[in-house]
Amino acid sequence: MTHPKLSELRVLVVDDEADIRLGISRLLGTLGIQSGQAADGLEALSQLRNQEWDLVLTDLMMPSMTGAELLAEIKKTWPDIAVVLLTGFGTVQTAVQCVQSGASHFLTKPFDNEEILGIVQRLGLQLLAKRQSSPSGVGVMVAEDPATKRVLSLVEKVAPQTVPVLIEGESGSGKEVIARAIHRKSAVSELDFQAVNCAALSDTLLESELFGHVRGAFTGAERDRRGLFALAEGGTVFLDEVSSMSPAFQGKLLRVLQEKVIRPVGGSEDVPVSFRLIAATNRDLGALVQAGKFREDLYYRLQVVQVRIPPLRERPADIVPLAMHFLLRATQECMGEEATPPEIGQETLQKLRTYEWPGNVRELENAIQRALIVCCGERLMPFHLGLDSQEWSGSTNVGEQDYSEAKAQAMQNFQREFVQRALEKSRGNVTQAASSCGLTRAAFQKILKQLGVDRSRFSSEEN
Repeated sequence: MTHPKLSELRVLVVDDEADIRLGISRLLGTLGIQSGQAADGLEALSQLRNQEWDLVLTDLMMPSMTGAELLAEIKKTWPDIAVVLLTGFGTVQTAVQCVQSGASHFLTKPFDNEEILGIVQRLGLQLLAKRQSSPSGVGVMVAEDPATKRVLSLVEKVAPQTVPVLIEGESGSGKEVIARAIHRKSAVSELDFQAVNCAALSDTLLESELFGHVRGAFTGAERDRRGLFALAEGGTVFLDEVSSMSPAFQGKLLRVLQEKVIRPVGGSEDVPVSFRLIAATNRDLGALVQAGKFREDLYYRLQVVQVRIPPLRERPADIVPLAMHFLLRATQECMGEEATPPEIGQETLQKLRTYEWPGNVRELENAIQRALIVCCGERLMPFHLGLDSQEWSGSTNVGEQDYSEAKAQAMQNFQREFVQRALEKSRGNVTQAASSCGLTRAAFQKILKQLGVDRSRFSSEEN
């Protein structure tokens, strides 16, 4: 059934073959989706600059700019846009690498219309839900592990105070979630929470973002603009990745903390400000101070209270509860509040528990979202998570395997996922699965035996 919200989704179809562009656009139209077309990557970038898009469906092999190159440009400039790659069998290895680089999914030619519609619908509804969600609702802290409970206990103690807090933790571990929890439990919870990622902005842009500017301060400054320090008005300002600030900007921030005044860019007078500061970093600020790369006086201003968030691998009891939380939320976003999420099978739970999670909670959330998007049945299987190829690529450095071994490993990972998808679609019917892959039943069964794939996991019936 078509979801009414899909009419708000904007999808750009990129392919050098006009018939494919037209066919996919018409297919998307059956769901009420707004779509546009581009004949190559350069034309796609032009359209991305001039219009807002939620999702890009792009061919991998195109003249002038490949789909992989287009993906890299999109993720650099528009990281919130989802990208799905369309590829032939011969370029599947490249497509798998692209998924590791930020693509949401890839589809192999010839396309299955229902597969395209299913992936676009589920992915699209997630994108729309994120676009419309309120920042104040972001980040529920699931705490089943003793290590996480200790963090929340510290949050309870520090939140009512007005002292600055420094949150330390690896990327993706949940630093902003903790910052928002501190704000929610503080005496100023009804006031604004203003956040900025310092690593994403140059000194000039960061100064304008935090301090504001006056009209005419620089090209494009057509009116006065208040910065986040002023906009907070007694609330909380969260500076993420504070370690990326230049020494010059560190001095400006120190003055603000000492004197509680700012001077907008291009202004001639100081403006008093009042806010509670929370900073975060994925680096060891103490070590940076010792190395002369971070001001010692600013460091002691920021870390009146330190909160260290352990990486997900150090709080294993949180993994499954977090996965359940993300699955329920993603299901509701995609299919409505009353929708029932698919079951997480025992093998999948074991995979979740034993994986190292180098990307922490953010990687877990992305894996669950991917699993829901590609799942065709009522149970999430290990291959839905897309972790096998990530494990291999993350644990093997160039030079540790020769080319033939590396290629064989990558192809085996792809082959296993490919046949498992076919079995899932056929509900364990080997004959149908083999036919959908263009193989004989005997050849398909041989592959299953070589890979150790048990087709009975996909159906309770005898096929």
